[in-house]
Amino acid sequence: MKKIPVKSLRAGSSFTEPVYIEGNSILVPAGIAIRKKDLDRLASWGVDSVTTDGEIINADEQAKEAGEAKKAAEQKSGGLLSLTDVKENSGAYRTYTDLISKLDEVFTNIGSGVAIEVRSIDNITGGLLYVVREQRDQIIGFILGGEVSGREMAKSSVNTAILTALIALEMKLPNHKVMQITTGALLHDAGMLRLPKEITEKKGGLSAAEIQRMQAHPLYTYKIICKELLYPEDVGVVALQHHERWDGEGYPRRISGTAIDLGARIVSVADAFEAMVSEKPYRNSMMGYQAMKNLLSDNSRRFDPDVLKAFIQTMGIYPIGSIILLNNGAIARVVEVRGNAPLRPNIRILIDEFGKVFKQDEGDIIELLTEKSLFIAKALDPRELSKKK
Repeated sequence: MKKIPVKSLRAGSSFTEPVYIEGNSILVPAGIAIRKKDLDRLASWGVDSVTTDGEIINADEQAKEAGEAKKAAEQKSGGLLSLTDVKENSGAYRTYTDLISKLDEVFTNIGSGVAIEVRSIDNITGGLLYVVREQRDQIIGFILGGEVSGREMAKSSVNTAILTALIALEMKLPNHKVMQITTGALLHDAGMLRLPKEITEKKGGLSAAEIQRMQAHPLYTYKIICKELLYPEDVGVVALQHHERWDGEGYPRRISGTAIDLGARIVSVADAFEAMVSEKPYRNSMMGYQAMKNLLSDNSRRFDPDVLKAFIQTMGIYPIGSIILLNNGAIARVVEVRGNAPLRPNIRILIDEFGKVFKQDEGDIIELLTEKSLFIAKALDPRELSKKK
């Protein structure tokens, strides 16, 4: 770990590894640019140096990455993202993919029985919470957009942890509790790595004995978290109980209601939503709106109603990034949700009622809360955009 004088830092600089204040507090995760307000904060605290294991990323490399991000984003969206959005998203995107890569490495080591430095997991949690707080909208868009292919278990776990953090923050839980629950979410399926591949990779249906073995994975996860990684019980129980159900019909212990750990109840909702919106080998991903409708139809069977309410307040019925059709025939993208009016988010017009396509986010932003004559007729699969243009 090397010491970097604060006076040598410049706004816009970023490093290949996280930058820390006083050893354990993250200033910025890997790949995220230091902002002027970060430098001002250090000055106000009287901090004269920070530490990192990383190297500074030069401007040429950052420009190249921004260009690649722009190209990929334009290809994915049909040219409907602006350069400004791409620049803002590129730092968050780099952090998002870096979190997945580092968690994949952790999972590889767990599966191989290699000793793991717990700080590496704490760094992932810290970086994830930073980007959730600072670049919330972009990070939600990456989950719904299926931005990364491969490393499926790590990607799913990072996505679940992001959604878990959003719910925990919406419920205004203490910071240490948010950290513990998010760590539990990152590791909630680690026990799957201890199951035979003939079960986890089986294409057809599982036998009764295989289902029973599969349902033991929360117990394996708990052992990994508490016995091998030596995390406290508060982290392990999140993973142990995340498949328990509000009505008591879950596993492994069939407990119910508030007897289930709050963190586990939060991860249960996040994990279910993530599973629905992610592409699977056996089906296409579900639209965010349809996934939200499925959660709303639960009727207190699987999920804690209060946790579900917090999730809807933070994500909206039409999550950020959703493509929607208005009653006047225009097509728009949701850019901001309103917890107090989940059916009337702020939207940006992509194709107006006359068929004009707005590229590079030139379309108007409309607040449906104030535009009473407009309403959402239905959600659209983003893949339908290419047919409409």
